[in-house]
Amino acid sequence: MQRKSLISDECPIARSLERVGEWWSILIMRDALQGLRRFDEFSRSLGIAPNMLTRRLSALVEAGMLERRAYSERPPRYEYVPTAKGEDFRMVLMSLVAWGNRHYAEEGTSVELVERETGRPVQPMLASADGQVVGFDQCTLQPGPAASTGMRERLAWLDAKP
Repeated sequence: MQRKSLISDECPIARSLERVGEWWSILIMRDALQGLRRFDEFSRSLGIAPNMLTRRLSALVEAGMLERRAYSERPPRYEYVPTAKGEDFRMVLMSLVAWGNRHYAEEGTSVELVERETGRPVQPMLASADGQVVGFDQCTLQPGPAASTGMRERLAWLDAKP
């Protein structure tokens, strides 16, 4: 059982979900990346209980996704601004938009990602370091330099499956 735990701890998906995998956290990041900054804005947008919003904002600050900045001293009030790490989460959210539209929008899409200048719909894609589009079928996961023996064995086992 400990081996599974070590591999989960090492897995980038598991690590990421530990920080932002909770429903409210993802929706708070969505709103923050759309420009909401203040507690009352998040509360109004989400209809979330104040104690839950406080906990989720604190967790996102602790995870380095949001930065808490004072905007009023009396009374003390704060705004929550996405950090560079939080801005990088935008691609995850856009992938969820595309996936949700493709699989769960039977009535049609309610939100689309479009090119600002032309209004043409766009899709999140994989690209190589030089910008060439690469299909998922042309990709595989491989152990990184810091991969443990357990992670290397797991990836080798997955790669060997038919």
